Amino acid sequence: MTTEGRGEHGHGGALLGERSELIFAIASGVTYAGGMTAKYLVSAPEWVAIALFAATYFFGGYFTIRTAIATVRRGRFEVDFLMLVAAVGAAMVGKWAEGSVLLFLFSLGHALEEYAMGRAQRSIEALAELAPDTALVRGPDGVVRAVEVGALAIGDVVVVLPNSRLAADGVVVDGVSSVDESSVTGESIPVEKAPIADAALASSTAVPETHRVFAGTMNGSGAMDVLVTSRAADSMLARVITMVREADTQKSPTQRFIDRFQLFYVPVVLAGVLGVLAFGVFAASEPFADSFYRAMVVLVAASPCALAIATPSAVLAGIARAAQAGVLAKGGGPLETLGRVRSMAFDKTGTLTWGQPKVTDIVAARPELRDELIATLFAVESYSDHPLAGAITRDLAQLVPAGAERTATSVNSVTGRGVTALVEGRATEVGNRTMFYELDPEGVPTDIIRIVDELHERGRTTMIVRHAGVYLGVVGVMDIPRAEAAPVVARLRELGIDDIVLISGDNQRVADAVAADMGLDAAHGGLLPEDKVTMIGKLGGRNGTAMVGDGVNDAPAMVNASVGIAMGASGSAVALETADIALMVDDIGRLPFAVDLSRRTARIIRQNLTFSLLIVAALVPATLIGLPIGPAVFIHEGSTLLVVANALRLLRFRRGAEHEGIDHEPRPTL
Repeated sequence: MTTEGRGEHGHGGALLGERSELIFAIASGVTYAGGMTAKYLVSAPEWVAIALFAATYFFGGYFTIRTAIATVRRGRFEVDFLMLVAAVGAAMVGKWAEGSVLLFLFSLGHALEEYAMGRAQRSIEALAELAPDTALVRGPDGVVRAVEVGALAIGDVVVVLPNSRLAADGVVVDGVSSVDESSVTGESIPVEKAPIADAALASSTAVPETHRVFAGTMNGSGAMDVLVTSRAADSMLARVITMVREADTQKSPTQRFIDRFQLFYVPVVLAGVLGVLAFGVFAASEPFADSFYRAMVVLVAASPCALAIATPSAVLAGIARAAQAGVLAKGGGPLETLGRVRSMAFDKTGTLTWGQPKVTDIVAARPELRDELIATLFAVESYSDHPLAGAITRDLAQLVPAGAERTATSVNSVTGRGVTALVEGRATEVGNRTMFYELDPEGVPTDIIRIVDELHERGRTTMIVRHAGVYLGVVGVMDIPRAEAAPVVARLRELGIDDIVLISGDNQRVADAVAADMGLDAAHGGLLPEDKVTMIGKLGGRNGTAMVGDGVNDAPAMVNASVGIAMGASGSAVALETADIALMVDDIGRLPFAVDLSRRTARIIRQNLTFSLLIVAALVPATLIGLPIGPAVFIHEGSTLLVVANALRLLRFRRGAEHEGIDHEPRPTL
């Protein structure tokens, strides 16, 4: 099927909306079925069947004609044009049914391609909605004014209110807060932000993460002043949108093959038909009617009916089977491509992990202090607005011993450090190592430092707890891996995925810890969206790379990979719209099934294409030496039925294999 000219004949503005072509294709199927019924099952007048077949010609050929006109105007004769000529030729020799089924099958496959393209385009619109339309700019006179984001200039100071999205890329020059950067970096835990010193701002070195912010991210409870460092058109979010748009215009390997094939196939067939007609009239001196009949027989024999349905039939069967297992494949290209990849890149947050921080470790300074540690920390975090407070109180609620409940008062947040409070009237501190180095100049106990270092090595975010001057212990928090992730990785290796890596916006230490737990080949942390795209380019070998992710920050990598795969329930709308394949339930355990099915689909497509071409290669010479149109149509349509039957085997593909041997229960956290 043609893939050229889509921009020229966009169907979104048609009378019935963006699904017009699909509706027309279905209508052509209905009228074709009616025509076959009238011709073979009921004693209807012949004109009834012909009228229904003519309606099939209209519905099935309407958009094909539009595409053919566009390509002919560019001086190209493609498969669309050949299908129309074959259908008209069939009608001219009285084979309306054969021409009708040709147009119906071709229009159905083309309609599905167009619908998938429309969904991909909407992903760009979803990306653009992340950034606000206006920003609050503090002028030289100190007055704050609202301006359009597009009017922001480098050097402007933008006021970021609590719990609002940032309007521009920049550095924090005043105020402290925590920022949820998951939409850009994939970082699962909000990042603390603090003002940058003037000397550091003037330096040519890279700005540390603690001072740098991005457009489209969500501010926490603090207000900040941000110095704009990039125009709206050059922001990280804008670059994400650009990368998605550029990648959406690239063609799949199958599309490129079809384009190359039709460049020589269509002109050769048309020239051959004209040659047969001319030879009969001028060289053989036979009546024009006989020569025209033979030319039409050759045209019907050479028309790629089985070839046209070879890929769509396998695609439809593969998509249907995938849907039964909760996997959405957006066309045949992704299914075929996934069957060839030998390397796979995973995002971390929400993909290999749950995307939510959990308490993973409770390490008391001494065993007898464990209950006091839990009760004290629960009391403080119950009144805290720290980004991790919700996770801590949720996980510790059932662990507080009966009768040991405590009450916290005077809870104060120390941004970038932790929380101070009074618990049962006595001073209590919960925070990171930096906080306690500042509070305790004489030094934090070596046992506490050892615990913190061990947890850091395992990728944990740590909180030291001290009550009434006594160090109670350390609590570790982490976005924990999914229980089924490691078995999935092992199963993918069995299926021939040789290189499996982690690419994440989280810091390298966390990425290394997750990769070691999963048995991955490598981990690359601290990556921004454009860095992930670069990494995908490095990973992609001859067979390409699949990218599995769930967030906005993964979208550019997904569309630049050979095939993008999105998590369903936990995935962002942008990731789902951008991805080629989506796991529609939050279950990464279905990924091996998708890979296995895609490989079988690719194999079926190759079988069908080879068989179809062999039939054409045998049938055309047979018609030249006298094979009449009856047997030619029988063989031609029979080959189409065999191709469809071969494709339908995918519907019985390993039923129940989508959950084979993979444990989906969550891993214990404590």
